[in-house]
Amino acid sequence: MTRIRLPGLIDVHVHLREPGFTHKEDFLSGTQAALAGGIVTVLDMPNTSPPTITPEALLAKARLAAAKAVSDVGLFVGATDTDGYVPCAPRAAGLKVYVNETFGSLRIDSLPTLMRIFRQWPGPGPITVHAEGIALAACLTLTRLYDQRLHVCHVAHAADIRLIAQAKAKGAQVTCEVTPHHLFLTQEDLPRLGPLGDMRPRLGTSADRDALWEHLDIIDCFATDHAPHTLEEKRGESPPPGVPGLETMLPLLLTAAHEGRLTLDGIVERLHHNPARIFGIPLDPETWTEVDLDARYTLGDSPLHTRCGWTPFAGMSVTGRVTRVALRNEIVFQDGVVLAQPGTGRVLFGATEATANPTG
Repeated sequence: MTRIRLPGLIDVHVHLREPGFTHKEDFLSGTQAALAGGIVTVLDMPNTSPPTITPEALLAKARLAAAKAVSDVGLFVGATDTDGYVPCAPRAAGLKVYVNETFGSLRIDSLPTLMRIFRQWPGPGPITVHAEGIALAACLTLTRLYDQRLHVCHVAHAADIRLIAQAKAKGAQVTCEVTPHHLFLTQEDLPRLGPLGDMRPRLGTSADRDALWEHLDIIDCFATDHAPHTLEEKRGESPPPGVPGLETMLPLLLTAAHEGRLTLDGIVERLHHNPARIFGIPLDPETWTEVDLDARYTLGDSPLHTRCGWTPFAGMSVTGRVTRVALRNEIVFQDGVVLAQPGTGRVLFGATEATANPTG
């Protein structure tokens, strides 16, 4: 048994589904899943119901998180064709712009609107985009035109990672993330997974997966895009896109390190240092995750803390298990059990103190 401590790990892309979709997940179950996966800070996306697109919605969501969360939580605000999200900027993790197909109602499909968004966003958090192909090329152009910081979510395809590599080489202010499902699964897994393998971006080819591994040096973050749906929804007539991932990301990455495809330092860089730098997240030396590097087991649908109760990685053998997690020197997870009480986590960026007055 080889146990080591990693610094507090951050997942910059999760969907905790509250408000509006709490039958799938909420701030309590989602942050319990985070701790079980060794993650102490999550950044939650705005495509809830109602969507997080105004100061009032941001404050209401922050209050829910403050009452329930057992890990720290930051909240994104979503871009729309109006500018009600702009006053949220100082208290949000960043601005999320959905340019390609996704779950929810926040898609931006007008170039003039996209240009206005890039022109108006004041920061300090980056503009964070779901953009693929030509839409990604447009966002990379706009980030240079308007001198904005751009973070690209869940890069999944060879053409996109190469485009980002070229933009970085030319000095663009761009960072990016990649998910475990795009690193460890491909279209070849779809006959086995069926709708449980459906997400956005869709799974790529083996060549797409290989291109992501070949470009690890320009990938800034690992992120789950944890997007739970119930099995009933997934097996229904119109299954929604998205898969859970908070409890499986770190074991999968530790397995890759065990196999020599990745280093432990590389994991820490992409789950601790870079996320904190990109999104302005404070770090605490008394917050850490302990892992057993030698533990070998098979991922399964049970026991899981996420409310949806399944994983697309069920049946995969891994090496590396989360054993303990400390948040501000308090043990909040140990040997499979979440010990933290609701409200233990903090809401970041002062969102719980936000005024609902857009002029405030």
